[in-house]
Parts: sequence; structure tokens; C-alpha cells
Amino acid sequence: MELSPPLLQLATQALDLVLDFKRPADAVLSAFFREHKKLGARDRAFVAEAVFGVLRRYRYLSVVVPAANPRTLIIAWLLKARGMSGAALEKFAKPELIQHIRAAATDNLPLGVAAELPDWVVEKLQASMSDADILALGRALQQPAPLDVRVNAHRADRDAVLARLREEGHAVEPTPYSPWGIRFREHPAINRHPLFLDGSLEVQDEGSQLLALLVGARRGEMVCDFCAGAGGKTLAIGAMMASTGRLYAFDVAEKRLANLKPRLARSGLSNVMSQLIASETDTRVKRLAGKLDRVLVDAPCSGLGTLRRNPDLKFRQSPEGVAELTRKQAAILRAAARLLKPGGRLVYATCSLLPEENEAIVEGLLAEGGFALLPVNELLAQHKIPLDTGAMLKLSPVAHATDGFFAAVLVKAASPAV
Repeated sequence: MELSPPLLQLATQALDLVLDFKRPADAVLSAFFREHKKLGARDRAFVAEAVFGVLRRYRYLSVVVPAANPRTLIIAWLLKARGMSGAALEKFAKPELIQHIRAAATDNLPLGVAAELPDWVVEKLQASMSDADILALGRALQQPAPLDVRVNAHRADRDAVLARLREEGHAVEPTPYSPWGIRFREHPAINRHPLFLDGSLEVQDEGSQLLALLVGARRGEMVCDFCAGAGGKTLAIGAMMASTGRLYAFDVAEKRLANLKPRLARSGLSNVMSQLIASETDTRVKRLAGKLDRVLVDAPCSGLGTLRRNPDLKFRQSPEGVAELTRKQAAILRAAARLLKPGGRLVYATCSLLPEENEAIVEGLLAEGGFALLPVNELLAQHKIPLDTGAMLKLSPVAHATDGFFAAVLVKAASPAV
């Protein structure tokens, strides 16, 4: 694609809007493209790639430029990450700027800059990880995520779907852990594919797919996805239940639940009841106390495990925000725990990398009594899944090519015999 001054200016404008970090970058870009409807697909692709490319390497690029403004950051990204030659960039930038970027000393960068993580995140990770592991994690999080989809077992068979996609020329492979997952090497417009439109496929990261497996919902049970969001995991659980029993999808955000409706219609499931709740103490929640077989809490979290997709998130979070989230996570988990029958299963999950949002929350509930930890590695072994991260699930883009993901499975103590 031929870079032009107007295109570089558009990318600079878009990046400028993103860098205040007040709203998610993808939402800002969507609004920007709505305002610039005449932009062609290639130009849009360049603007998006430039914005996300700078966000992925923002700390490093800020070091190599004399002044970190949107235009110089994009020039540095083109030179350092995109591999454009200085000669090709001379009509867009002064030779002194190009020389400065080339000559910048980058041999002994601080760990936070090299890993592209805020210093406060690095400090929190150092409590449980070596500096070398933090650097490897940070570098993995800088890479764009592949496209994972889940085959709807209620509608289709993974082997048949794989064969069809390969016949159509797609480079696809089965995911190594999820029995329903398919990974694309490229990022096709899957939302226009007939298999997506008829509900046979849903976009979902492999780590997220494994949550449904850990919930282990069976036909005819009463199950709840406590923080359902747009319902990706709800649909995976519903397929496991073969559209029988009752599956509640709770969320506090009306917009997220509205996004579930078209997905639910495509899926062919008839056992899902989506309900908007005011909070975890809503009367609609309390009404189910002691009645459910299984509950999934995919808790609101910092999202730091999803930086491959949302690189701006690390600049929109703070230690204070995480502290507030941990209070919310503990309250939600306790409320969800009350819904279970004796012997019922509770799955707690986040897409965070921080122990205070993960192990600490689970250990807090265990310390109160009434629940026991069910080792995840044993559960996965029962399903013949070659994945062992110990008693709790800890997925990493370094080791597993997934988002950073955490999950623990708890079982409610059976009532004492009378």
C-alpha cells in the first residue's frame, strides 16, 4: 500500500483521539471511521494497524522519539516496527527525526519499557514471576492475537467444519486444548461466513472455551452464567446441555445482554433465560438461592490478559482501579456461591494476570469454609485434554497461545447427613 501525506495525517488524527485513554481504542476507531465514511478498506486497515501498532509498542516508541506526539510515534513505528526505510520516510519526516529514532539507545531499557507494561503491573507480577518470565509475557502480549472460533456442538461437528473451511482455502487448525475450537492463521471476515450466520461458529478465544468445559453442565441441570456479558460462554454451556434444562444469563449491563439476543437466535438454543440484574444482590438472584447445580463467575476484571487484543487497556487501568475490582470480585463470588445446591460446582474465572484478582479471591472464599477446591488439572485429564497448570487454570500467551486466563473450580460441601 502506498503511504501518502493525507493517509499519514488521518492515522495521526486517529491516534491523537486514542491517546487520551478515556475510551477503548476500538470504540474510538469505530467512531472515527463512521466520521470518515469515504475511506477505502486499505486506508482503514492502515489507520487501524498504525494505531494498534503504536499502542502495542507505546513505551518503547516513546523512548526513541525526541517528543512523543502522535505523528512522531507513527514515524517511529513505521521505521522500527514496520521496517520502512529512512529513504521512503524522508518525504514524511525531517532527516534529523529519522536519524534520532535510528540512533536512540535501546540496549538497557527498564523492564517495564521492554515488556511494554506499566511499572505498577511489573511490580505486582514480580511477586510471583521472574524478570525473564515477565519480559517473555510482555513480548507475547505485544503480538496480535490469532482468530479463534468455537464450533457450536448443538449444530455442527468440528471435523466437518474444518474440512469445509480448508476446502474453501482457509488456513485453519484445531485448537490444541478445546475440543470445539478452530484457529485461523489469517483474520477473515468470519461474521459474513454462512457457518457463522447459521450459528455453527462463534468467535471465542480458546481459553474462554475451556471455561464451559470446567463448568461441566449436563442435560437437564439448572445452571447460571453470573456475569454473562454478550453471552459467548453462555452459548458454549448451553450447547453442552444440548439445549435442555435451564440456563440463566445474568448481567448488570443492558447493552451487553442485548448483544446476546442475535447470537442466541443463531445458536438454536432454547434453554437460555437472559435477565438484567441491578447488582449481585438483586432479588432475581436471591430467588435462586440453593437451587442451582452449577454457576460460572467470569468476573469483571482488569483485562490485562487480553492485551494482545486491547493494548490500550494497560494505560486505562490503575492500582486503585484494581483494588476496587478485587472488592467487587469477592462480593460477586460470595453472592454466586449462595445459589448452589450442596455438591454444586462454582467456577471463578478472569482474564487477568494479577494474583490479587485470581488466587487471592478464590482463597478468600475457601477460607470462609463450605467449599473445596476441585483440581483443574484432574478435570482436564478426565476429558483427555493435555493441559496441566496445576490445581488452578493459568493460561498464558507464552505457553498456550491464548489470552492470559485464570480459572478455579470449587465444590459446595454436601449437607451433613441427618
